[in-house]
Amino acid sequence: MNKPNLADKWEQGISPEQFMEGMTKNKEEFHHGYELFNWTDLDDHEFFKLLAHRDDLRSLILAADWCGDVVRNVPVVLRAFEEAEIPTKILILEENFDTMDDYLTMGGRSVPVVIITDTGGHVLAHWGPRPEHVQELMIAFKQENPDREAADYQEKMAVVRQGMAERYGEGSASHAMIIRELREILSGV
Repeated sequence: MNKPNLADKWEQGISPEQFMEGMTKNKEEFHHGYELFNWTDLDDHEFFKLLAHRDDLRSLILAADWCGDVVRNVPVVLRAFEEAEIPTKILILEENFDTMDDYLTMGGRSVPVVIITDTGGHVLAHWGPRPEHVQELMIAFKQENPDREAADYQEKMAVVRQGMAERYGEGSASHAMIIRELREILSGV
C-alpha cells in the first residue's frame, strides 16, 4: 500500500464526540444519521462484534462537517467501529491536507476517507469517500467531463449530485452497503 505511517496523526485527531459537538454545519443531519443506524444483517453485526476481540486496529477518518458524504457515511462508520471497539479519531480535512493528499480520489480531495491502521500507525486499508454504487456516478461524470472550467461543468455536476443522492436513498437505505464494504476491507486486515 506504501502509505506514510500515521502514528503521529493519532495524537492530532479528535474524538468522534468532539467532532460531533464542534460541527457548525449539518450537525442535525449527522446526529439523525447516527441515531437512525440499525443493524439490518445479523452476520454483519456478528462480524463487527467479533472484531472487538482484536486490539491491534485503529481508525483515522478524514472529514469535514460541510460535506454531504461525511454526513451520510461517517455516522454509519462510527456505529460499526463502536460495535467493533476500534478506537477512532477524526482528522479535520482543512487541518490535514498533507494526509488527505495521500488519499486523493481521481485526483481530488474527497471526504470522508476511513483509514485503518495498526497500533503502530501502519496503514492496513482505507475506504471512501462513498459507497461504490454511489461513486460509480462520480467516476462516469469525471471521465465524461475532464474540464472543470467548462461552461456547463457546474450544471452537469448538480445533476450528478442529484443522482448520487437518489442512489444513497432515504434515511438508512445505504447503511447496509457501507457496512458490507467496511466488512470487506476489514476481512483482509
